[in-house]
Amino acid sequence: MVNDIENCTHAVEAAAVMRLLPARPRLLALGEPTHGEDTLLELRNELFRQLVEEEGYRTIAIESDCVKGLVVDAYVRSGTGTLEDVVEHGISHGWGASAANRELVRWMREHNEGRPAGERIRFAGFDGPLEITGAASPRQALTALHGYLSARVDADLLPCTADTLDRLVGSDDRWTEPAAMRDPARSVGRSAEARELRLLADELTALLEEQAPHLIAATSRDDWDRARLYARTATGLLQYHHGMADASPARLTRLVSVRDRMMADNLLAVAARGPALVHAHNAHLQREKSTMRMDGRPLEWWSAGALVSARLGEEYAFVATALGTIRHQGVDTPPPDTVEGLLYALPGERRLIDARRLSAALGSTPPAPRVSPWFGYAPLDPAHLADSDGLVFVKDCHLPT
Repeated sequence: MVNDIENCTHAVEAAAVMRLLPARPRLLALGEPTHGEDTLLELRNELFRQLVEEEGYRTIAIESDCVKGLVVDAYVRSGTGTLEDVVEHGISHGWGASAANRELVRWMREHNEGRPAGERIRFAGFDGPLEITGAASPRQALTALHGYLSARVDADLLPCTADTLDRLVGSDDRWTEPAAMRDPARSVGRSAEARELRLLADELTALLEEQAPHLIAATSRDDWDRARLYARTATGLLQYHHGMADASPARLTRLVSVRDRMMADNLLAVAARGPALVHAHNAHLQREKSTMRMDGRPLEWWSAGALVSARLGEEYAFVATALGTIRHQGVDTPPPDTVEGLLYALPGERRLIDARRLSAALGSTPPAPRVSPWFGYAPLDPAHLADSDGLVFVKDCHLPT
């Protein structure tokens, strides 16, 4: 069987990935089974450089705040700000501290230096302004959307004034209250003010779409696209806060579903600009339903990748990643009767595998799933191998030197 598996493997290179796919995708999604490992991010960086230089890709989208990501995009495209500031303030979830993320942003700026605007590569965050402890206030997205419109359309068409938005939002602390993540009663998401804000956000978004020809001509498509990002974020955040105030048993499922739908909407907007590499957790990018346990309850929802794949078809491709060891997290050599164990026996530190051929080589009774001793690593599910277009196996994750 080891020989059969070895025949399915290739070097991890952009050209080899493309040969696995039936068509060149607009979104090439590279998953990771755990967060915060620079070994995996360095592989992502190398693959993105190859995609840019050899395959004409022009954007990378990562699992980070979409609004904060605008700061990074401005830096890599035009040099606005400093490298230190943009990685600290433009990459969420604390991942701006990663040396590999810093190197990605540095290289992108260096690559763009001196190139015409149309040839510059771009950065995008595609997560919502969401953290484990809660969600952001809708103030920034709502006021940015309102400001864009109020400067360019007749005031009579606006559904409200900026002062009205400010009054309805009130203190940002009400929205970012950490206790609301576990206690629906602490959320303002179903207050009278929140209900009115949802209606106003819908009306502002409709006005943005209705006035598109005028707005694009008066500003630029980039400016209009940015306003659409603010509109998606405002409506998504208000829906998320509405879900946080839900006391029903479906509350957590609704929250993870809203988050992945926000991700999917952002990815579809990225795809509209041209081919992009997407990087996030496998669970957000896979085609099958995602599952997890939270507060002792099993959750099941359609991931962003599943939603995007349903829309884009063959223009969406998903390459999962699996790991051999993360010894500094207690994840040691995988058992030989797991897929990770079989792959660990192959030579080389990292390999690209034709997932469908591997699934066929394993036969009708796939190996048992690996059990991780560390909650932060999600092992490969052998039953879903054939649902991905490829698999990257990294033998060992190492602490940064």
